[in-house]
Amino acid sequence: MAPHPVIQAIIDFSAGAIGGTACVLSGQPFDTAKVKMQTFPTVYRGFIHCFISTFRQVGLSGLYKGTTPALLANIAENAVLFLSYGLCQDVVRYLSRVDKGADLSDIQKASAGSFASIFSAMALCPTELVKCRLQAMHEMEATGKVAKGQRSTVWTVVRSVLKTEGPLGFYQGLTSTIVREVPGYFCFFGAYEMCRSAFAQHMATDKDSIGILPLMFSGGFGGACLWLVVYPIDCVKSRIQVYSLAGRQEGFMKTFMGIIRTEGFTTLYSGLTPTMIRTFPANGALFLAYEFSRKFMMERAGA
Repeated sequence: MAPHPVIQAIIDFSAGAIGGTACVLSGQPFDTAKVKMQTFPTVYRGFIHCFISTFRQVGLSGLYKGTTPALLANIAENAVLFLSYGLCQDVVRYLSRVDKGADLSDIQKASAGSFASIFSAMALCPTELVKCRLQAMHEMEATGKVAKGQRSTVWTVVRSVLKTEGPLGFYQGLTSTIVREVPGYFCFFGAYEMCRSAFAQHMATDKDSIGILPLMFSGGFGGACLWLVVYPIDCVKSRIQVYSLAGRQEGFMKTFMGIIRTEGFTTLYSGLTPTMIRTFPANGALFLAYEFSRKFMMERAGA
């Protein structure tokens, strides 16, 4: 028997938060390298150079800059995402005239994930702005875009945004975040579900019994598909959120076209290497933690 809708929502929300925590803890240094390379592509020759330079300049802690807001961002994003994902599946069932409780197709689940991402973007944008600014703070100071020794902690960044831009300042980059999330999460959930289905068919079992490694690979594959599709959009988002520290930025399209005209299209893929390296352990950990914690809570709820 399915649990009460409120209990189901709490389970989905909690499992998403646990998954988001696992995702950050397993992939933060790679995310830091990604943001640095996106916002200052001419400073670093590649992923290894960025990694080593950051370590030499500011130590190991430099690779974990922004971990606190990253945790808040991913916990908020994934908690809201998976809560909305469950609710959006019900909407897709209604629109597709599928019986309540019946399993959806992989494409229908991908559509539910795409709809759910609109809600998660609202929760993600403020914390991701703080995270990106902290991650690129060293480069912003080194290039003279901000004064040295300022805005180096989570709370000083938060206070600065509130003081100079007001509460709406936390939503700089929201348009590009939504533009990234909607197609990205269609690919994310679609690739994840199709990969699980392929494993289940090959192993002659159901999708919930494919085992830990196939589950983690499916999560990593979903993440890889997401980033390959939306990476240029994410690059624009990072530019807007980081450079807005030095003054208000142009919107998504003007920033996008400006990068292409002055730096070339390939600049939009700066930092792709650490992102692709990160995606398998990080998203594998995300779905592993989500699926197992959700299953555990569903069993305790008597479902």
